[in-house]
Amino acid sequence: MDAPGTGDPGLFGPDSVTWQVHGDPMMWVAGVRALYLQALHPRAVRGVMQNSDFRRDAWGRLMRTANFVGTLTYGTTEAAEKAGARVRKIHSMLGATDPDTGERYGIDEPELLLWVHCAEIDSYLHVLRRSGFRLTDAQADRYLAEHRESARLVGLDPAAVPGDRAELAAYFEQIRPALAAGPEAREVDDFLLRPPTHPLLVPARELLWRRVADLAYASLPPYAHRLYGRPAPAPATVTRQLRVTGTLLRCVPAHVRWQLPPKHIIRAMSRLGPGSRPAPYKVGRSLAILDEPGEGRTNTDGGDRGRWGTAG
Repeated sequence: MDAPGTGDPGLFGPDSVTWQVHGDPMMWVAGVRALYLQALHPRAVRGVMQNSDFRRDAWGRLMRTANFVGTLTYGTTEAAEKAGARVRKIHSMLGATDPDTGERYGIDEPELLLWVHCAEIDSYLHVLRRSGFRLTDAQADRYLAEHRESARLVGLDPAAVPGDRAELAAYFEQIRPALAAGPEAREVDDFLLRPPTHPLLVPARELLWRRVADLAYASLPPYAHRLYGRPAPAPATVTRQLRVTGTLLRCVPAHVRWQLPPKHIIRAMSRLGPGSRPAPYKVGRSLAILDEPGEGRTNTDGGDRGRWGTAG
């Protein structure tokens, strides 16, 4: 076993933007937003619904996704590569059928993988920045560039994946005509609003989970609200709610949050030493050379100078 501080830093390492931001508790809200956004691609969400037990084990699916992201971020290079290989193997064996045309297609089509990737990474970046995690424009671009590596692990050509905010915005503009809130998206929406739970836990679901789901939905771009047909508060109100939620969650000591299974960050710090501890201030310290004067300003609608990748 390597001595602390000398172990494998993994795909990203402690000096990356990804290493710092993925330890933030608002990643859970961002993950739910990603599900809402991903469900708006009919072919992509159909592949999920026809090939998984999402309806019966949605909680398990959410936790497996979180574990995958944690492994890619904080695990060793070998662990990340193995996790990616497992995902590629599973995808290569699965397909879905279009109910209207009878067409059979693979869920590992690059178009579908790219949509899932972009919706996920955009959601992480959007929610964290809008909730008060300070990232300049240059740092946001670096985050997107770093995740060409995670895109490679699921089977995409990194060169075909948006590597900065301008490329991501262009991608969403191009894909929007293909988006719709079909029957499968409605199922996802219904689950996220009212996930099945034990009757005794229904009050807690309404008190806690419903607030997370409502906030994640509200943070979607306006075109997503129009497709789902459900309104959302004014953007300025949503931004305030995200900032208040982020402030409250960040008051929970990190060492308490990180003790929850599967403890990816704890294991990474054990492998690499206490200096590898993720912290927001390290982003500015280690990446300040990338910044340009005036970057990082935001408008009251939560947009990054009005240039969010999924702005409606």
